[in-house]
Amino acid sequence: MTTSRLIDRTALVTGATSGIGAAIARTLAAEGAHVLISGRHHDRGQAGVGHIRSTGGRADFLGVDLSGPHENIRAFAAAATSLLGGRVDVLVNNAGVYPSPATTDLSDTDLDVLLAVNVRAPYVLTAALIPPMVERGRGVVINIGSWMAQVGSPFGAMYTATKAADEQLTRSWAAEYGPRGVRVNTVAPGVTLTPGNAEFETVLHAMATNTPAGSVITPADIAAAVAFLASDDAARIHGITLHVDGGISATKLV
Repeated sequence: MTTSRLIDRTALVTGATSGIGAAIARTLAAEGAHVLISGRHHDRGQAGVGHIRSTGGRADFLGVDLSGPHENIRAFAAAATSLLGGRVDVLVNNAGVYPSPATTDLSDTDLDVLLAVNVRAPYVLTAALIPPMVERGRGVVINIGSWMAQVGSPFGAMYTATKAADEQLTRSWAAEYGPRGVRVNTVAPGVTLTPGNAEFETVLHAMATNTPAGSVITPADIAAAVAFLASDDAARIHGITLHVDGGISATKLV
């Protein structure tokens, strides 16, 4: 355990079988939460559960394809609630896909999947899980955004638009549910090196060189921010986007 800020809490982390999501799951478990790892990759999910349990934490895995029908996502929400003992205290909408070609090169299939996984799934899942939080007068929803939602770039228009949509959902949900005890915030990673983009490591390091931090962001950096926002240390924080990006969205160094 680290500070045990999440003892007796439960947490559902989507897209948690690798990268940022896996780091979030490990960190929340280290803080004392019973964590449900979700994703499409059963073997990686079970490996994540094994790692958490081997270090004394509590974790389970539940597979889901968030690009599937609405009713499948609602059934997943119900199953997740059951596995976590009847309640979800913390929902981390981390799962995302990121095809980023030029606008005219984005296929119809990729367009539909981007909208389904990055926007529709967090919406449907949150809508399914937030009413019991409201009933208890307590809960946390954390959306994972991106620094790219803050700037214009010549590629990835739809990906960045989905992340901007997630930030707006955060603001709207904070206004809608904050007065009823549910805190909603976003964590926006910067140039982050993960197993999913390791082939671009040289490019990522080059992008991060001219930032105040001077280095790429790690999944552990993002996980630490999520753990803070999930805890009572952030009890008065509502509707923000916490940029864990080394300063890339706020500064330009020459």
